[in-house]
Amino acid sequence: MQAIQVTKAPKVRSVLTALALVVAPGVAVLGTAGTAHAATKISHATATSMFRQSGITWSSSGGCSNRNNPTCTSFEQLNLASAQGAQTLKQASGCALNITGGTETGHASGTYSHWNGYKLDYSKYACVGNYIKNTFTYIGPRGDGALQWRSGSGNIYADEGNHWDVTYYNCGGC
Repeated sequence: MQAIQVTKAPKVRSVLTALALVVAPGVAVLGTAGTAHAATKISHATATSMFRQSGITWSSSGGCSNRNNPTCTSFEQLNLASAQGAQTLKQASGCALNITGGTETGHASGTYSHWNGYKLDYSKYACVGNYIKNTFTYIGPRGDGALQWRSGSGNIYADEGNHWDVTYYNCGGC
């Protein structure tokens, strides 16, 4: 009997990543050397349509959606997975959900930031807070002291006092 050689995953992953870059322009491939995650960016109009269909509201202190104005709430360049994550939270919790922060300037920087489409801020409603605290795993305080919970899918929910700051690494099981 002859032995069968198995191709190692990193080689396959490299080829798939290269193909994704060629085949899917407009899709950014992000991740560390061992993993690659495609982040599909969506427009403000697409996000608001998705939120409207799910019964999710949004508000801004400036009453605007300009990504370059920190008093606005913008969804321009939001990751599709983040928008889907909001829909998943709304559907799973059954709670009212109001988004107060999106991809607009004025938030902390970093790879998994608001600006890069990974984060959304939500109004602090008792229903949402109870759902997060009773459903997800408490993982301790963040560097700035905000208490954090991790969902089963790995998304992080941080209680920033007057709102929830959520980092979406994926759609939360959509």
